[in-house]
Order: sequence, then C-alpha cells, then structure tokens
Amino acid sequence: MKIGMIGLGKMGLHLTKNMLDHQIEVAAYDVSEEAVNEAVKFGAEAAKDLADLVAKLPTPKIVWTMIPAGAPTQETLQALSRYLEAGDILIDGGNSFYEDSVKNSRELAKKGIHFFDVGSSGGMEGALKGGNFMIGGPSEVFSTIEPLFEKIAAPNGYLYTGPAGSGHYLKMVHNGIEYGMMQAIGEGFDLLMHSPYDYDNEKVAEMWNHGSVVRSWLMELAANAFRKDNQLESIKGIMYSSGEGRWTVEEALKRQVPMPVIATSLMMRYRSLEDDTFTGKVVAALRNEFGGHATSKK
Repeated sequence: MKIGMIGLGKMGLHLTKNMLDHQIEVAAYDVSEEAVNEAVKFGAEAAKDLADLVAKLPTPKIVWTMIPAGAPTQETLQALSRYLEAGDILIDGGNSFYEDSVKNSRELAKKGIHFFDVGSSGGMEGALKGGNFMIGGPSEVFSTIEPLFEKIAAPNGYLYTGPAGSGHYLKMVHNGIEYGMMQAIGEGFDLLMHSPYDYDNEKVAEMWNHGSVVRSWLMELAANAFRKDNQLESIKGIMYSSGEGRWTVEEALKRQVPMPVIATSLMMRYRSLEDDTFTGKVVAALRNEFGGHATSKK
C-alpha cells in the first residue's frame, strides 16, 4: 500500500512516520520544503507539488490531507479533484466541520472520487505510535482503506462511523467533551493553589492517575506539565480554541441538547484571551453604584 500525504505539520509528519514504520509507502508533500525534507529522512518519497504527488501513487490512488480546516482544506481538495480519477480515494484527516465534509463528499462523488472524513485523536504521540480514528465515508469502499487503519491505529482505536460527515461529527463531539474535561482539571488545580495547604501539583496529578476515578491521559499530561514547571509560572493562562468546541455548542443549540459544562468551558476559553473585560467593568461599576461596593483601580 502507498499513501499520498499532504500536510507535514506535527500531526502529518508523525502520521507519515507511523505509516512508514508499518511498511506503508508514503509520497509526501507540503508547502514547506523543510517539512518535506524531514519526511524524506524517515523514508518518504518527496513530491514537488500536488500533481507530482498524485502521479507517484498506484491505482486506486489514496491521498490523505492533514491541513488546517476551512479555506486551506477546501482549496486543496478542489485542486486534488482535478488530478484524481473515478475510483480514487481522498481522506480529510484534519478537523473540518462535518457539514463541509458532507458537501465535499457530494461534490467529489460527481467525479466518482470516494471521500472519507477522518477525525484523528491521540495527539502527536498517537499519530506516531497508534492513533485514534473516527472514519466516515462510503461503506462499500471502507474495506480498501481499513488495512491502513489496522496498522496505524492503537488497538481497537478506529471505528467506521457511517456516511460522510459522521467521522468529523464524532470528532467534533469528542473535542467538546475534551474542553469540559480540561476545564474541570484546570479548575480543580486552581482551587488547590488557593487552598490553605501546600500541595505538590505533580505528585497530586501522579497519585490521582493511579487508581482514582479521575485517572486519565489528560491527568498524565498534567503530571508531565507540572514536572517541568510545578506552578506553571513560565506560561500565561491563555486557552486558545481551534473551533471544534464552538461547533459542538452550536450543534447542541440547533438540536436543543443542553450542554452547560461544554458551553461554559468554551466561554472560559474566550475569557482567557482578555486581561480585562468590559463586562467586568460594567458589573463592578453597577455594584459600586447601588451598594457602594469597592472597585479596583488601574
């Protein structure tokens, strides 16, 4: 089996090495020549552009894109559709919005190109040593690419989820859950930092990860972070978001499904981007006006 990999960032490059380690040939392309050279060091075959990459693949051609969602993905898929033929397979492994994947599948099907939307989880470590994959697309073609996932996924770490859109929908919900879990962990350690006791954050996280109800990979990662910097003094508390948490909340509103934990965790991410908020100013001013409550001056 030979795969064309487009997008050699941290995830794409690690997936490339994972494939190569499992005797899957890879032709690799990225707009960064340096990234392509890194892939070549692992044993990938360099492609100079999209047309060259497609030309290096056997029939049916299987191309996997691992690039940012939105315009970069849409433009790349559109360009690839000019080089691929009926019967070829195109995999979007990025964090695309599921409705975009439904549309992409419909448009590519007009040319006979089989489209799969694959939600990829497990982080860089998973991409390298055994990832977690949620796979949507035509059921009658899945058997063609299933051997790929059998090799690169963790044991029991992939699932065919149904028609196009279902893979990215499942990944969207997965990331929404992730938002809530991380927010809860962060709030818990925040309270410990304000407690009357002198806890060692690393030791707490390490202990909790051995037999407790809250043990998890996220808690393991927390222990790793505290090991490097026990009070996390070297970083700011800014929590960026990739968009999947927002999509999850928007979908919940559309389906009228209550998601207070995930919605609040999303709002807290937005709040972390600001040192001060006008909302806070208004509330402080109102409290001062009606009750004479103290305000903090700059």
